[in-house]
Amino acid sequence: MTSTGPGPGRPEIQRRLLSGWGRTAPTSADVAFVRDEGEATAALRLAGSRGIVARGLGRGYGDCAQNAGGMVVDGPSTRGLLDVDLRSGVVTARAGTSLEEIMAWFVPQGWFVPVTPGTRQVTVGGAIAADIHGKNHHRKGSWCNHVLSLRLLDGHGQVRELTPTGDPDLFWATAGGMGLTGIVLDATIQMTPIESSLLKVDTDRARDLDSVMAMMEQGDDDYDYSVAWIDILAGGASMGRSILERGQFATRDEALAGGMTDPRAYVPHRFPSMPDLFPSGLVNSTTCRAFNELWYRKAPKRRRDELRTIEGFFHPLDMVSDWNRVYGSAGFLQWQYAVPGNASEVVRTTLERLSAEKVPSFLAVLKRFGPGNDGMLSFPRAGWTLAFDTPTMPGLDRLFDELDEIVLAAGGNIYLAKDSRVRPELLPEMYPRLDEWREARAKLDPDGRFTSDMARRLRLY
Repeated sequence: MTSTGPGPGRPEIQRRLLSGWGRTAPTSADVAFVRDEGEATAALRLAGSRGIVARGLGRGYGDCAQNAGGMVVDGPSTRGLLDVDLRSGVVTARAGTSLEEIMAWFVPQGWFVPVTPGTRQVTVGGAIAADIHGKNHHRKGSWCNHVLSLRLLDGHGQVRELTPTGDPDLFWATAGGMGLTGIVLDATIQMTPIESSLLKVDTDRARDLDSVMAMMEQGDDDYDYSVAWIDILAGGASMGRSILERGQFATRDEALAGGMTDPRAYVPHRFPSMPDLFPSGLVNSTTCRAFNELWYRKAPKRRRDELRTIEGFFHPLDMVSDWNRVYGSAGFLQWQYAVPGNASEVVRTTLERLSAEKVPSFLAVLKRFGPGNDGMLSFPRAGWTLAFDTPTMPGLDRLFDELDEIVLAAGGNIYLAKDSRVRPELLPEMYPRLDEWREARAKLDPDGRFTSDMARRLRLY
């Protein structure tokens, strides 16, 4: 690893091998540890012909925050708050600030992030680039629905303030634009008020796919948050058996009645990192089938008003650092798609294929999306989304290519923040506003200085 020390207005630069959270296809890049706006501008000037892209905490599963032979800006090098209004819940945070930090600061003050995915190890800049979604999309939409403004360093070396109303084409090209319109410097976000740090959760065990989808269609609107863990290995009459968990934040009185002395106390846990000693192949159809059977059987058939912590409901995997190492050095993939609500048969078809092929997964979830936003490359759209992790293994590319076609035929798409292998020729149909995005991106970066391994792989421009 080579390195260049920082100088006046110049960031420290180190050559590093980078991969996504799935630990596949690592590539080497010069990582610039920028501490402020001036150093971000300097990094842009120093970037060579292979271009530059910003990287948050590396939780994109594929190659969206890699740039082989080029430069990568380390987002978390600059983090913190610029402005806070505790009366309105409007917060301006630097792009490298993590959701974990925001929660630690503001949950005790009675405010929660508007959207959280299954990990709190996501930066504000990464949340914008991927337009992250969570268990409340059916009620609140995705992250960029709650961004009031952002500041972006564009390809001209200029800093622009973008808002959904003042610069809609540029703002919505950046929202979900995978970091390819520029470097987000900071953003102003509308937080969500809460009375406690506990959630009141209802659990239902569903015997098959029809049961869980019916419960979600009939009852999700009564809850702020909803997600179903689904057993993709189950077949026959049990295909799609699930554990459905739905809830909302508990009131102050409910938290006190549950035994909390400080209703807004927030103390997440972190166990030691998973050692990088697991052999590839440990996660297989046999081990996953056994785990899924145990997980399903231990869940209550019906439970109401259970009090859960934020961590226990939203981020259980965050309690173990580097849990991705359990898949071994060969790594793993996550495949996530969305299809319209009238294409629910696609969920059945994909589960039938995955079960028949014995695709191993202990982490699979089904959710309902509400309407999408104006993001040209934003992933969510009204309907169903299925996501699951699986280790890399022979034959997966063929299977996923076939499933991609099924999703596409139904008017669906694949989530770019999770992707590492979709065929580039499918992108224009999956994202019909791709040309519109390219036009807006060209206004911000006409010379194509912002790029990534993903951008090249998918021929995004």
